[in-house]
Amino acid sequence: MSPATSGPLPQPGGPALELLVHGVGGATPQGMLGDPRTVRVTGDATAAVYRRTEDADAELRPDRARGRKGPVPEAYCWSNLTSGDGARALWLLLLPFMVVNLAHWMRPATTGRTRTSRLYGALVRLIALSLTVLFTAAACEVALDLTAWQCAGSARCSRESSWIGFLSAANDGWWSQPGRRLSLAALVPAALVGLLWYLSNRTWSAYEAQRPPDPTVTHARTAADGPGGSGERDADSPVTVRPALGRPGFWYGRRLVARLRAAHTAAGLLVIAAAVTGAAARHDRSAGVRALEAAGWLLEGVLVLAGALVVAVVLRRGRSEDVLDNRIDRAVVSRLPGVSLVLLSVATVYASWSRPGWVSRGTLPGEEAFRVIAVAQGGLVVVLAVAAGVLHLRVRHGRTALRGLGGPAVALLACALGGVMTGGVAQRVADWLDGSGTPGEGGGAIPGPPVLLSWQASVIPVLLLLLLVPLCVLGVRTWRTARALGDRVERDYPDERPDRVRTRRIASIRARAGLTDAAPAVIGILCLATLLLGAGAVAGAWISAEVPGEAFDRAHPLVEAAADTAQALGSWLVGLGFILFVTWGRRAYQDASARRTIGILWDVGTFWPRAAHPFAPPCYAERAVPDLTWRMASWTSTTGGRLVISGHSQGSVLAAAAVWQLPPATRRRVALLTFGSPLERLYGRWFPAYFGPEQLRGLHRELHCWRNLWRHTDPIGGPVRLPAEDGRPAVDREALRDPVVYGRTDTHPLPEPVLGHSDYPADPAFAEERRALLERLPPALPRQRDVDAPPQGSSGRSSG
Repeated sequence: MSPATSGPLPQPGGPALELLVHGVGGATPQGMLGDPRTVRVTGDATAAVYRRTEDADAELRPDRARGRKGPVPEAYCWSNLTSGDGARALWLLLLPFMVVNLAHWMRPATTGRTRTSRLYGALVRLIALSLTVLFTAAACEVALDLTAWQCAGSARCSRESSWIGFLSAANDGWWSQPGRRLSLAALVPAALVGLLWYLSNRTWSAYEAQRPPDPTVTHARTAADGPGGSGERDADSPVTVRPALGRPGFWYGRRLVARLRAAHTAAGLLVIAAAVTGAAARHDRSAGVRALEAAGWLLEGVLVLAGALVVAVVLRRGRSEDVLDNRIDRAVVSRLPGVSLVLLSVATVYASWSRPGWVSRGTLPGEEAFRVIAVAQGGLVVVLAVAAGVLHLRVRHGRTALRGLGGPAVALLACALGGVMTGGVAQRVADWLDGSGTPGEGGGAIPGPPVLLSWQASVIPVLLLLLLVPLCVLGVRTWRTARALGDRVERDYPDERPDRVRTRRIASIRARAGLTDAAPAVIGILCLATLLLGAGAVAGAWISAEVPGEAFDRAHPLVEAAADTAQALGSWLVGLGFILFVTWGRRAYQDASARRTIGILWDVGTFWPRAAHPFAPPCYAERAVPDLTWRMASWTSTTGGRLVISGHSQGSVLAAAAVWQLPPATRRRVALLTFGSPLERLYGRWFPAYFGPEQLRGLHRELHCWRNLWRHTDPIGGPVRLPAEDGRPAVDREALRDPVVYGRTDTHPLPEPVLGHSDYPADPAFAEERRALLERLPPALPRQRDVDAPPQGSSGRSSG
């Protein structure tokens, strides 16, 4: 790799700072600054700004700045927000919650249609609530149904599983009655719900509780520091409606997260209470004990009312972004989970009442709950798709992913992931408890999990077979594209002698980089097949009430064999999928490199605040964006200098979001340099309401200057497609050549690598564009430094 080329930068404009923001996968300050000796300027061990040790107090030594090549570099390192300690690898188990949270932010861009937009958000929150119900129901299936009801009620199973012998009905002990076994087993799913509540509350305090800058204070200060020092608004500055990412409350969702956390916690506890109460109430209605029967009806009615209240709380309020909303709905946050916990306690007392003639047979009453959840999720996704289609028709844009249906597609994938994970747990536990038997096939020690889980597992092999077709088509198209790109690659290096092997390799990398643009089509096919096959699985389970192998027992031998194969293979795949989740998380806990890989997933998935599911992994941008905003505002206010914020990959998204938060007076002193940026290619297509063409065009108009660097070989970054207007040049520079040199030269005697998404500063164009941006910024404003004020530099803690 050739070193970065950086010529001397004249300093007629006074102090200049380059704030570097790294991308996915993390980075070290030493690597970003190119110096082993660095010092932390501000921040903590989670996220901080670093400088080279020699630049710690650069603003206080203007004599040295005159001889500097380029601006003072600072590195903002935020990698520990997503890939720090090993415990965060367990966030992988919260993947469905993270995915459904993304669906909220994929709302199509629109004008008007306020009610439809609110309906879209409410539907996503309901789908998120259904995932919490599904996960809790799966925990109840394992602990209450398979273990306490089926295995403890079977002499054969309890004999083979000696660890639950004290619960066995054959022992005729105090715990042998089904209601008491269920009450004890309810502690397991209750502990799971409690753990999710604790993690959500703890991660909020650790990552998202940082309040963004107070807009009134920041605006007043920067206005007073502006040209003329009068504190008045520039007469030429138009009064515009702030885009969503520039609103004061966008990066602070404390009120909504607290409400949703309370509602989801209450929902989980109510599901457990319903499972315990339902079994006991059904027995009492057939036993003829009037007092217990009346108590069962009353408790079930109260649980239904409490469930309706939870749904109302979820639907009642969305995000408050126009103002910095720091309030808490204390009645909901404190009382709703408390009331649900009381109801769960009453349910366990009711179920534990002595019922000497009660015997557990078959499966636990309430198996239909999984079918109801599946049907409800499918219906909500369909209605969500209709709402998204209506919004997209209002403001169409050709590059929007899936014609505005990206949110419903991702919500469906979240439901499918939830089904795979919950079904995998139930299948594996049932196989373990049943010994050599096959759950659901008859003749085993226990009946097994609900038949719907077996049907859902059976469609997975069919889904994988269907996906082979578009993947093969995509592979052939990529190969043909690579062959066609050969001539174009050689035209990019007109002074070089062609080399067929070199050309083929570069063309192949370019073609594979283009696969990113085909992702919407593949995801669309996957979602359509998932919806149809999932509907078929629900219908098959509902009609036959048997597992696929039994339902097709009397069909044509070929159909019967296909059903048996699909059921066995699907059960194995579901179990393998869950085991992979667990083992990958365990490996990441022990292996830093694997933990870094998982961190990359969260870098992309947890950029957005928790607006739909409170148990999703925390949003690092709610810490990173205010950090960057504060740093830019404070440095420009203190020094009056010019600042260029340089963001790579996901760092470019953070940089753009932070610039959006700046008041106009500060934004006039800031230039934006993005490289390897997914702003338009990924975020603009999948999140059009926030990074769509109009939003990016508005950012271009509000910024004094912005430049974007990209390569044809980059699978993530791309152009932002903003042309020149109003005297501003186009944002995109023409695609950088990659590799920089085609063959061997005197200055590059060894073959240059194809860099793709990495090492943009190694290209001479990087220093050239940075220099041009700083020269276009207005000169520094004179400042009278307060001798008692602390310098902008070191905290005194060297990390070198």
